Parts: sequence; structure tokens; C-alpha cells
Amino acid sequence: MIDGPTLVREALDAGVALQEVLVEVGQHAELVGALEATGVAVHSVHPDVLARAADTVTSQGIAAIAKRFEVSIRAGIAAAEAGPLVLVLVDIADPGNAGTLLRTAEAAGAAAVLFCGASVDPSNPKCVRASAGAVFHLPVASGGDAVSVLEGLGNAGVARVATVVRGGAPYDDADLTGPVAVVLGSEAHGLPAELRPLVDHHLTIPMEGRSESLNVAMAGAVLSFEALRQRRGEGR
Repeated sequence: MIDGPTLVREALDAGVALQEVLVEVGQHAELVGALEATGVAVHSVHPDVLARAADTVTSQGIAAIAKRFEVSIRAGIAAAEAGPLVLVLVDIADPGNAGTLLRTAEAAGAAAVLFCGASVDPSNPKCVRASAGAVFHLPVASGGDAVSVLEGLGNAGVARVATVVRGGAPYDDADLTGPVAVVLGSEAHGLPAELRPLVDHHLTIPMEGRSESLNVAMAGAVLSFEALRQRRGEGR
């Protein structure tokens, strides 16, 4: 489910396979015209119908049903091998965090995002909204076993990095020019112990305030944009 005119337009522009669209009678005429021009079925409905179909508190007047837009885990690993950056989400349960990481990955020029273990479904409507449309613009894979994914990345020559609260190398001393995979663990527990030996570099983000650690989405953003900064510094 893709809710709201901004996301529906993003999906349309990205070539997402929209199957049906529900729109409040008389709303979003220009967007409806663009949708109908592609041949997608558009249904004018009463606001109450749309409110029941979408999961937002306040309807934005239009919602679309789309075919899932994921790639295979194998394709995601291949994208990582080509570089420069992929994000690996392990047991990231909160759709807001997952969507924010998708948005971050796309903005930082990532090649793919791989959802592993018990991570939220990337097609969760809240995740799609939090991604601000980024989910339509980069390869996303889900359902992978985290051990197999990290082993596959290592075999492909991709450097695997993860954050630890203390004891790791300073994140801005690491070579993140790629191919590199930023591995992010669950909000509550971080990476499972069995995955730590499959990480090549454990990095720490130094902090001077009272907080012990950053939110997982913020930590992912710091590393992703440090990787982008380093690539830009090399003119890549």
C-alpha cells in the first residue's frame, strides 16, 4: 500500500508496477490523469472507503496498491560486490527506523539494502512512508539468513563493518571507500553474538554527551555519509 499523493507520484515516476489506485472523489485531478495515462485502474471512492483501506490516521485522499518491488538476496549481494555501499539490516523491527535507513541509503548512493533475520517487511506501509519514496529507487532484498548473507558478502570481497558502543576503531579512521557493507543490528540488542566474527571491522562513533549510544538509524546515517564523504574526497 502506497499512501498519499507524494509517494504515489514517486512510485509512478520510478516505474513501480501500480495495480490499482483509490482516490477520493474530486481529489488530485492532475495526478489521476497521469495515472490513467499509464493504464492503471483508478477508482473514485467515498472518503470513508479510503480511510478503511489505508492505515494512516488522516487520509491524504489517494492510495495505490503496488506489486512488491524487491530483488533477490543473490542480486543484492551482487550489487554489493559492484559497490560502493550496501546496508545490511539484521533484526531491525521498527518500520520507522527501517524506512529512515532506506532513505539514508538512497541519499548516500548505496547500491542496495538487504533486510535479514527478523527485520520488518520493507513493504510495510509505515516503512514505505518513512523511506520518503527511497524504497522505489534502489534495490531492496528481504528474507535473507544473516549468517549466509554476511558470508556471501565476505566471499565477494565486500568489507563488512559494524558499530560497537566502545572499543572499536574510530569510524572516521576506517577505509569506507568500498565495496563496503554497513551491518546494523536490532534496536534493543545490536548484532547477535554469532554474527560478530563475520564482521571485518568494528567501529565506534565517539560521543561527548551523556548518551551511551545512538539510535540505529542515526548510527547508520553517520557511517553511510562518512563512506560518501570518503568517496567524494577521492573524486569517486
